[in-house]
Amino acid sequence: MKHFKLKIYLVISVLSNGLNLLSQNSNFDITVPPEKGYRCRAEIYQGDTIPVVDLYSVDVITTFVFKNPRQYELWTRTKFNVKKVYPYAILAAAKLREYDKALALIKDEHTKKAFLKICEKDLRNEFEDELKGLSVSQGKVLMKLIDRETGKTTYEIVKQMRGNFQACFWQALASLFGNSMKVTYDPVEDVMIERAIVLVETGAF
Repeated sequence: MKHFKLKIYLVISVLSNGLNLLSQNSNFDITVPPEKGYRCRAEIYQGDTIPVVDLYSVDVITTFVFKNPRQYELWTRTKFNVKKVYPYAILAAAKLREYDKALALIKDEHTKKAFLKICEKDLRNEFEDELKGLSVSQGKVLMKLIDRETGKTTYEIVKQMRGNFQACFWQALASLFGNSMKVTYDPVEDVMIERAIVLVETGAF
């Protein structure tokens, strides 16, 4: 499966009965609609003023071709896991961005530490009870999605909030369950997750 996001720019030539194109030297009232066509952005190219219309992004997605039933089962499980944990990743990323903005304004280290403790408590109150019910595979997908949304691994986030010792401790604990808090998101390696995200965002799943 290949997933491409294309940004398409449509350049419309000026026809005799086409757009009402106004040159940069023309005097006009922008609040008054043109008598013909519609008003759009224009760019000057080699001395000519050309109207330009920007289209929305287009997702081009091919369907999976499954090699065997096991691969199909993996895809089904991935879709389910992404739908389960993706909302948590979005909410967590939004909160972390708020925390980072606030931290950037705090200069005193003691105050920063106190603020980080408040942030940790806030995250626990928001997510702890619900996240306790996640499976190991769902937890791994969540950590990948947090890295996707924030650019930070779960290990880096724990280290920032609780210090290096605590981060190492929880990383060691995660490794006992065959997991890693340092897991990162790769849109090529994690192509099934990326495809599942598109389905969730578009309401197709």
